[in-house]
Amino acid sequence: MKRINVFLLLMFLSAITAVSAQEEDVALSAKTDSVTPPTQRFKLDGISAVVGDYVILESDIEKTLIDLKSQGAPIEDFSRCSLLGKLMEDRLYAHQAVQDSLLVSDEQVNAQSDRQIQQLVAQVGSMEKVLKFYKKPDIESFRKELFEINKLGMLSEKMQSKIVEGVEVTPEEVRQFFSKIPEDERPIFGAELEIAQIVKQPTAPEEEKQKVVNRLKQIKQDVEENDASFNVKAILYSQDPGSKSKGGFYSMTRETPFVKEFKDVAFSLQEGEISEPFETIFGYHIIYIEKIRGQELDLRHILIAPEIPQSAMDAAVKELDSIRQHILDGKYTFADAALNFSDEKETKFDGGLLRNPINFDSKFELTKMDPKLYNQVRNLKDNEISRPIKEDDDRGGAPKFKIMQITNRYDEHKADFAKDYLKIQELALREKQFKSIKKWMNEHIENTYIHVDEDSRGCDFANNWVKE
Repeated sequence: MKRINVFLLLMFLSAITAVSAQEEDVALSAKTDSVTPPTQRFKLDGISAVVGDYVILESDIEKTLIDLKSQGAPIEDFSRCSLLGKLMEDRLYAHQAVQDSLLVSDEQVNAQSDRQIQQLVAQVGSMEKVLKFYKKPDIESFRKELFEINKLGMLSEKMQSKIVEGVEVTPEEVRQFFSKIPEDERPIFGAELEIAQIVKQPTAPEEEKQKVVNRLKQIKQDVEENDASFNVKAILYSQDPGSKSKGGFYSMTRETPFVKEFKDVAFSLQEGEISEPFETIFGYHIIYIEKIRGQELDLRHILIAPEIPQSAMDAAVKELDSIRQHILDGKYTFADAALNFSDEKETKFDGGLLRNPINFDSKFELTKMDPKLYNQVRNLKDNEISRPIKEDDDRGGAPKFKIMQITNRYDEHKADFAKDYLKIQELALREKQFKSIKKWMNEHIENTYIHVDEDSRGCDFANNWVKE
C-alpha cells in the first residue's frame, strides 16, 4: 500500500484526538477564568496532563509516536517530552479559542474531514484500505476520530492566527534584524529559479455549453414543477466528486474557500430557492438553498462541465508550438508573447513570470519547489523553451497547456540584504511572530488551570508547564 503523504503527518502532529469522557471513562469540568483546580471525576491512571478543558492521556502520546512511525518519520527525532509539550500547546490554543468565542462549526469540521477522506481514498485506492491502515473497524469510528482531530486543529489555528494577525515588521526592523546576525552565521539560501510560462486554456464550443445550460434548466424545472428530488438529481448527474455522493450537499459561510462566483450566487438566494445555471472555472452549476442559519448556508448543488473536444486541445498545442517557434526565430520575446497570447491573466502582464505563493517573490528555491512545478522545469536549460505541457487542474477544472522558460538562475549563496530582502523580511517577521506567541503562551499558561503528572514533571519543556 502506498505510504500516506506529509499532509497526514502534519495533521496528526498539529492535533491529536481530544478523547471524549465516555470513551476513556474521564469526566472533567473546568472553570478557566481561575487557576483553582476544577472539579474532577476520573481515573488518574494514564493521564499525562490537563490543560484547561482538555485531558491528554498517555495513550495520546503513544498514538502520536505510532502515527509518526507509520508516516515514515524519523521517530528518534521526537522525544516523549517534546510530543507532550506540543500536545499541550495545541490544547491551550484550542481552549483559549473557545474562551474567546473563536468557534468553528461542525459543518466546517465535517467538510474538512470529507476532503481529507477523499484524498486518502484517492491515494490508497479504497475506503477499506484506509480503515485497515488506521486500524479502524468502520467509517463511523474513523470519522469520529477525524472530527475531533480537525476540530481541535482548526480551533488551534484560529487562535494562533488571532495572536499574530496584527504583527508586522518595518523596513528598519528588517535592517536591524539582519545587522544583528553575525557575518559567519548569516543564512545560506539555496539555488533558485525564475520561471515564466505562456498558457493556452482550451474551451468547449458554445453549442456544448448551451447543452449543459439546457440540461441544468431541465433539472431545475423538474424539481420545481414535478417535485423531483434535488438530492437524487445531484447523485445521478453532478460531476463534483466532493459532494456528489452526498446529494450535492455543502455547508458554507462567506469564509468557506469556494470560488467567488459560487459564493455570490449562494448568498443571493432565499431558502428553498434554486438558482439559474451559472458558470465557474469548474463548469456550470445550479444551487438549491436548503437552510439559512444566520451567516451559514446549507445548500445542495449540481455541477456539469461542458465537454472540451480533442480538437480544441489539439488546437491549443498547435498554437503553443507556433508561438514557441516564433520566439526561437526572434520574431518576439517570450515576455512579449506572454503579454499578447497567454490566457493566464495572473502572469501575462508580467512577462509570464510565475510568483512564489509563499511570499509572492519571483524566485523559487529548488529544494522547496512544488514537486509538479519542479518536474516541469527540471530538465530545462537557461532560456530554453519547453515543448507544450498539459497540466490538469488540481481543483477539478479544465486542463490547460503551456510552454515554459527558466529566465534566471541563482546559485546557492549567503544572504545578501539587497538581493534577498523579501526572504530576510520573512525571517524577521517570523521572529517577531514567535516572540508574540511566546509572550501570549507565558501569560495564558499562568492564568489557565494546568496539571502535569509526576512522571512528566522532569521534562525539559520549552514552556513553563510545570508551574511552581
